[in-house]
Amino acid sequence: MKMKYSAFIYTVFMAFALVMLVYCFSNTQVQSRDMVYYNDQLKSIEKEFQGGENRSAIQKKHGCTILFLSDEDYQIRLNQLMKEGAVIFDYYEGEYIAGKIAWNEEQSRYEKAKDSLLRVIMIFWIVVLLAGFVLLAMVYDRLVRPFQKLQNFSAQIAKGNFDFPLRMERHNYFGAFTESFDIMREELRRAKESEYQANRSKKELVAELSHDMKTPIATIKATCEVISLKEKNPDTLDKVSVIATKADMINHLISNMFHATLEELEVLKVDVVEESSLCIVEMIKELQYYGEIVLEDEIPECLVYLDQIRFQQVVDNIVNNSYKYAGTAIFISFHEMEEGIRIIIRDQGDGVSEEELALITGKYYRGSNTKGKTGSGLGLYLSKMFMEQMQGGLECCNQDGFVVELFVKKV
Repeated sequence: MKMKYSAFIYTVFMAFALVMLVYCFSNTQVQSRDMVYYNDQLKSIEKEFQGGENRSAIQKKHGCTILFLSDEDYQIRLNQLMKEGAVIFDYYEGEYIAGKIAWNEEQSRYEKAKDSLLRVIMIFWIVVLLAGFVLLAMVYDRLVRPFQKLQNFSAQIAKGNFDFPLRMERHNYFGAFTESFDIMREELRRAKESEYQANRSKKELVAELSHDMKTPIATIKATCEVISLKEKNPDTLDKVSVIATKADMINHLISNMFHATLEELEVLKVDVVEESSLCIVEMIKELQYYGEIVLEDEIPECLVYLDQIRFQQVVDNIVNNSYKYAGTAIFISFHEMEEGIRIIIRDQGDGVSEEELALITGKYYRGSNTKGKTGSGLGLYLSKMFMEQMQGGLECCNQDGFVVELFVKKV
């Protein structure tokens, strides 16, 4: 927009200069030729008449007007030439005046000079005008445009777009300046990525610790419940009650921290390695404190893809949910398949309504039977996510109670 304004101002200036030149030219006087010239012309005309040339040819050749006394309009044309200030000579044939020869060149020569000079002025003006536009274009291309690109580049960097390149151009007077800006962009992008990775690592650590701490806290709460049922000493019961209350408080605080971290992180790290399937039984046996867990058959011995920590969290979530919402014995069976092992975990409760079965593995979803029960709605959501990242799966259904089926892939 600024360049258009500059071009407009330049054009106005050139137009004003043209008007002034034309005005000055219009007031310029042109001097006529001297008498020697006309005497020479007169002698030449006399010779040409004597040589037999006609009047029209002579007039055209010498730029003059020839009047003979015999012309009908002789006097009228002579008076007109005198009024115009023409140079008039007598034309003799022998000793007698035969007519007049007049040169009215003052006006014609002035007009010719004016036209010629005006053409020169116009050509010069057009050349200067075009040269000015070329100069403006060069200034824009070499000076203004690079700064406009820098301005656009700075705006993109301010918005956080560090992938916006600042391209180098040939014949750029600010090449080193441009290169420095692009190096700055690369450094800022690397710093931004490093900051992002550092923040992500911190959030992953917080999320992992938060979720991992929920399992031992659940164990503490379950143990407190078992002691409360068996212990008769009032003093001991009071102390157990305090432990259970504080465990609930810690669990609540950890849940809040875990929610805040997961909202930004979305994914917890899963490290899958080759493990013996027998470790799954050991994980299940560690959950006996929840209540009665019945292993209906033995697990097939093979190598499976597993992350022990994440799988422990999966089993703990499922058993804890069954214990919390069903309050019955939990039955676990194993079925070997060609590609892996199916682990079926079943309680004897009322199950989940058919409408909610497809929703309970969603993030933060809690069923209609969870009223009055603590929870975050993340247990089955994370369990399914962990199993899928371990190349397995998780499905839920109702079959004489609530059933969770896990699939662990063989190596």
